[in-house]
Amino acid sequence: MASVKDISVSAVINLISALVFLLAFAIARLQPINDRVYFPKWYLKGIRASPRSSGSYVNKFVNLDFRTYIRFLNWMPAALKMPEQELISHAGLDSAVYIRMYLLGLKIFVPITLLSFAVLVPVNWTCGETLHHIEDLTFSNIDKLSISNVPSGSKRLWAHVVMAYVYTLWTLYILYKEYKKISTMRLDFLASEKRRPDQFTVLVRNVPPDPDESVSKHVEHFFRVNHSDHYLTQQVVYNANKLAKLVEKKKSYHNWLTYYQTKNERNPEKKQKIKTGFWGLWGKSVDAIDYYTTEIEKLTKEEAEEREKVKSEPNAIVSAAFVSFNSRWGAAVCAQTQQSRNSTIWLTEWAPEPRDVYWDNLSIPYIQLSLRRLLMAVALFFLTFFFMIPIGFVQAFASIDGIRKVLPFLKPLIDMDFVKSFVQGFLPGIVLKIFLILLPMILMIMSKIEGFTSISSLDRRSAAKYHLFVIVNVFFGSIITGAAFEQLDRFLHQSPTEIPKTIGVTLPMKATFFITFIMVDGWAGIAAEILRLVPLIMFHIKNTFLVKTEHDREEAMDPGSLNFSVSEPRLQLYFLLGLVYSVVTPILLPFIIIFFAFSYMVFRHQIINVYDQKYESGASFWPDVNRRILIGLVISHLLLIGLLSTKEASQSTPLLIVLTVLTIWFHKFCKGRFESVFVRFPLQDAVVKDTVERTTEPNFNLKEYLQDAYLHPVLKGVDFEVSREINDEGKNSLVATKRTCRRSSKTVSNGTSEDQKTASEIQLVF
Repeated sequence: MASVKDISVSAVINLISALVFLLAFAIARLQPINDRVYFPKWYLKGIRASPRSSGSYVNKFVNLDFRTYIRFLNWMPAALKMPEQELISHAGLDSAVYIRMYLLGLKIFVPITLLSFAVLVPVNWTCGETLHHIEDLTFSNIDKLSISNVPSGSKRLWAHVVMAYVYTLWTLYILYKEYKKISTMRLDFLASEKRRPDQFTVLVRNVPPDPDESVSKHVEHFFRVNHSDHYLTQQVVYNANKLAKLVEKKKSYHNWLTYYQTKNERNPEKKQKIKTGFWGLWGKSVDAIDYYTTEIEKLTKEEAEEREKVKSEPNAIVSAAFVSFNSRWGAAVCAQTQQSRNSTIWLTEWAPEPRDVYWDNLSIPYIQLSLRRLLMAVALFFLTFFFMIPIGFVQAFASIDGIRKVLPFLKPLIDMDFVKSFVQGFLPGIVLKIFLILLPMILMIMSKIEGFTSISSLDRRSAAKYHLFVIVNVFFGSIITGAAFEQLDRFLHQSPTEIPKTIGVTLPMKATFFITFIMVDGWAGIAAEILRLVPLIMFHIKNTFLVKTEHDREEAMDPGSLNFSVSEPRLQLYFLLGLVYSVVTPILLPFIIIFFAFSYMVFRHQIINVYDQKYESGASFWPDVNRRILIGLVISHLLLIGLLSTKEASQSTPLLIVLTVLTIWFHKFCKGRFESVFVRFPLQDAVVKDTVERTTEPNFNLKEYLQDAYLHPVLKGVDFEVSREINDEGKNSLVATKRTCRRSSKTVSNGTSEDQKTASEIQLVF
């Protein structure tokens, strides 16, 4: 169990690491040669000019104005200056709401921390030497500040129950205000946002086959009949995945060709050679320029053939389409209603914005989706379960005393003061973070296999998986495996009735491990985020070997974006730790507050100057954020119930169950009160926005604006089949069809009118 000294060593190491990263960033950002790495967003907006365009030769690389170094920390106040409305205009609502999550953490935990140190810490500390009376139990001085130090059956435990009520009510109050605020922000954002293709478009899945018509004509006929006053145009979905791979491969070969041509220009006497085998490690040695030129010619021919195949073959069209309407009102009605009596066909949903579409998954047959998601759910279960093994291994190193009991032959080494402090205070957190590096990539692949059709939905689905993984493995896994290793001897030599008591006492004692993790991940890790070491190195490698023009230099910039699928679940871990340990071990709370405050400043800077978001969802992820915080709150209640039951305070259980029920009711209330704002578009707002645009821009050609918005990027510029023109008023002309009128000659039962019969049994002819 890490002691105060061990925590201090970890704090010093992580603070020094954070300061080194911050100092390196403060100096690197001032150098003209790095300007595109630390301010790429302004270059993408066309606002910032390169400082290397003027001045002496040396000044193009190094900042020689030493007065700027005196103000090297001015990025901190600058990151906080931009008002929220300006931030939304600059970076989008998704980014602005993401930043508010860190501010939400401060709103919740700063008052809770003050109350905890004013009430619970004195209650725990003044209980005497309670922990000394538990035989064979390893603990540190930090545990004397936790509920572990309160004797079983003590009336002081009621203070923890009362504070659990106070903290829960405060958290629910803040969450309600935040949900209400962000709901208003979303509606205002949608109302004020400029015209976008997704505002007029729905995605239609599972289009039923028709033996007489193509998918394109079938979709057009269906929506011209059922949405006759508002249907505008449609774009069927082509399976162009193979073509996209060819285009991407050709682009990669072009980059390599440019690379070797540049090297050849610098040293024309030396021929550039490569090996044709795997990754250039073996195979026949050939001239690099000739090889890539030949390969590009082959790919160009294959690309042309594949384009023609996609264009001409009916099988290249899948049973999905993007259908656009002449008003937001028409699109909202279609997206938010059932189109057919059969609820499994003509499935409509709001189309993601064009840059948010994940084209690879649009070609997946709808019937496969349920099977794919079932298989990925099973895979997630096994991934989560088997990852407990390395987590348990990590936790074996969370306690020197635990290792001493399990591996006594290491006693001479681990008894060294520095080794002991380093292993307990720093190593567990960094090893756990390393184990988690590859996990997001695995979870994203699983989400793609599930078949979601937008990047934002992939991010949200991956975030849900990651959140589950964090709860089961990182949180519960750390507590359970830590208890098993740390108290192994006690588990083996005590009666089964004593094991729950040991686990109950171990819960607050694991706070020291989580403190070290917070310092590694939340202090040094966030400081490393702002340095952007990998993008910095990659930019200079590209700039040295590949960049020939200003356009090449712009492409070499890697602004990156907020990785919601990773950052949001990681943030939820801090909410969970704060809510669980606010009553159990309040000493952890200041470390969390430092994380929220530091992260708020760093990510605000990154959003303003660096990140270029891949899509804009209008903060549609917020209901997930609210729900996960409430899950953390319920977990804190259940763990407190279990902990108090081991301290002979089971009479408090009904009160804490009431608190849990209140939290679940609050979730249901917020879901009914606010969630519809994030999944639907109010028809009233749609009418207002449509009316304003028609008044201010009466001659705007919406059909031309939407015509190719949802054509696969690799197919743009190719002449594909499109629907017939319609007049500006949206009055659809009759469309020829090969189908004939089919009327049922069957009689209808008594009570069924002829009109009902006609509506249900007649297929319209256009």
